[in-house]
Amino acid sequence: MRAERLVALLFTLQSRRSATVAELAAAMEVSERTVHRDLGALREWGVPVWTEPGRHGGVRLVDGWRSRLDGLTTREAVALLTLGTPRALAELGLGTAVSAAHAKVAATLPAQVREQAQQLAERFHLDTPGWFRREEESEELVTLARAVWSEHRVRARYRRGEDEVERVLGPLGLVLKAGTWYLAAQAGTDVRTYRVARMAQVEELDEPFERPPGFDLAQWWARSSAEFERSLQRVAVRVRLSPRGLRVLPRVLDADVARAGLAAAAAPASDGWTEVELGLEEPEIAAGQLLPLGADVEVVGPPEVRAAFVELLEAMLARHR
Repeated sequence: MRAERLVALLFTLQSRRSATVAELAAAMEVSERTVHRDLGALREWGVPVWTEPGRHGGVRLVDGWRSRLDGLTTREAVALLTLGTPRALAELGLGTAVSAAHAKVAATLPAQVREQAQQLAERFHLDTPGWFRREEESEELVTLARAVWSEHRVRARYRRGEDEVERVLGPLGLVLKAGTWYLAAQAGTDVRTYRVARMAQVEELDEPFERPPGFDLAQWWARSSAEFERSLQRVAVRVRLSPRGLRVLPRVLDADVARAGLAAAAAPASDGWTEVELGLEEPEIAAGQLLPLGADVEVVGPPEVRAAFVELLEAMLARHR
């Protein structure tokens, strides 16, 4: 988008004392003609750009002039204007900070960029929770966020079924997954995951803890969630699917499970049905997961999954007689 490119050009000029049009074109990956047009646009915005002729000349900003956006990338500047104050940040107690940053950027950037950001906000919206479920709310989230930032231990009461256990934890980070907040925390020598909505009471302690060297929350979460998903896939279930069943399978099951099964599937049989092997959970759960496929699935094995599937169908039929 042009506004984004113009801000990038402004930042490039600020980072260099002088640059030729050819150098700017190479840095921006555009033509020299485009650079000339963009320089004219910056002048129209009131940016004091001038061209110094001669062998050692080039394009430069007037000495001493700088925008007030040093340190922001182009996408960051435009994204901040588009962002507003997401509910997730407000829940962490950061809503006011985001609003203040938004106001500062909006007051600094040219009107064209502000207008473009407004258009983006009107056309794109991120809604993270899945359908038919609400975001989980927790009164303890702000306390946990403060403890994560200050690297202080917390004492938490955590619900497990009908019981509560008390734990002293070293909070390493918070993750929002499909509307649900999770805490990654040190528990003894291990790093474990806790669902924030199950924390009945959290108290920040005046006791610092040491983060594991090199701990990366995003990488840890990717590994942890992948291991959790694999731990649930205990049964290799063989099914036959109609052509329609093949198409809707990724919408019925976890997309990764469906893709893995479809990628390894054999060619369709003479009746057009395809046998697929899927990594699913225990028999009763697997049967329930396959039920939405209706008449487009036949459970081949193992026998306990087929029996659980038939039992579900018979119970449904009995209720509708």
